[in-house]
Amino acid sequence: MDQRVSRLERQSDDPETDLRTAPDKETKAASEAFSPPGRARPWRLYGAILAALIVLGSGGWWLWQQFTHVFVTDARVVADIVAVSSRVPGWVTAVQVIAGDSVRKGDILVRIDDRESRLLVQELDAQLAGIARRREEIEARIVLTDRQTDSRITAKQAAVRAAKAALAATTAQRDLARQDNDRAEKLAPSGAITRARLDQTRAALETAKQQVFSAQADLENTRAALTEAEAAREELKVLQRQLAELVPEEQRLRAQRERAALDLEDRTIVMPFDGVVDQTFVDAGEYITPGQRLLMVHDPELVRVEANVKETEIRFFQPGKIVTITVDALPGRRFEGTVTRVGQAATSEFALLPNPNPSGNFTKITQRLPVRIAVRQDGGEFKPGMMVELEARAGD
Repeated sequence: MDQRVSRLERQSDDPETDLRTAPDKETKAASEAFSPPGRARPWRLYGAILAALIVLGSGGWWLWQQFTHVFVTDARVVADIVAVSSRVPGWVTAVQVIAGDSVRKGDILVRIDDRESRLLVQELDAQLAGIARRREEIEARIVLTDRQTDSRITAKQAAVRAAKAALAATTAQRDLARQDNDRAEKLAPSGAITRARLDQTRAALETAKQQVFSAQADLENTRAALTEAEAAREELKVLQRQLAELVPEEQRLRAQRERAALDLEDRTIVMPFDGVVDQTFVDAGEYITPGQRLLMVHDPELVRVEANVKETEIRFFQPGKIVTITVDALPGRRFEGTVTRVGQAATSEFALLPNPNPSGNFTKITQRLPVRIAVRQDGGEFKPGMMVELEARAGD
């Protein structure tokens, strides 16, 4: 107790010393409380400098890119998506694919009921076969009629010649009998020949006349028969006309058969090219009508990038220009593309609601022109509808 009192007295006796020592103690305590370790201060300084350099480098790179490159952020992957439809109505019996399938050209996609078409093709085939049988029959009749009429005409022509010869013979006999009868008639009054001889010559003359008449009748009959045989040969022309009539009938049946075969073929819908199925809109058992959309397909090797570029930057996207493509779905990867086509009209020219500006109030808006870019890709990584970004050098 006495020591504590003496210490207080010494402190109270030297107030100036107390005022000098008190601030030094406080400063020393504060410096000891807030000062970092001796080695921590340089590392923090180096980190701050490095961060500042990174920020400055990134900013400089960004500024350099902005001045030397043109960027388009609203581009997308596009493909010619084909809507596969049917030319014929009918019930769907099978759907061979689903969305996402890779299909080769000629593979079956959809089958439609083909029973009636198949029966119609068989019916027309039978009718065509009947036409062929009729043609063979008519051709055989033509050959037979030709041979028969030819031999008959030949025979009748020979009969006509024979009848002419017989007529000539009987005519000669008649003339001879007339001469004998004339001599007998002259000699009978003088009694040079008997009455019986005169009667004989008269009878012979009459017989000869009748034979001439008979020969003339035979000749006329043979000529009539020849005419009939020649008329029978006209049947050949009738048969040939019948054979010619089969040609247009066969053509008509063949056209019907081809149409039926086409209808039958259309009931099996196949893939028009190598590609993938994007979507299906029909199931087995449904009834479809002509022109109804059944599937949507596209060729993954023919995808492209389409973008609407500002008119102030379109000069950097001329045909043949190489551009860099980045895909949102494939981060960290860069692809090359080539500008193949630049649109000849701004997209606003095809708007459904044009803006004629009748009031006279004008606001200038930068227009955009469509640009098509061919893509170099492997394995069908680009899918229609994907968003991509384009980068093109502004100086080229």
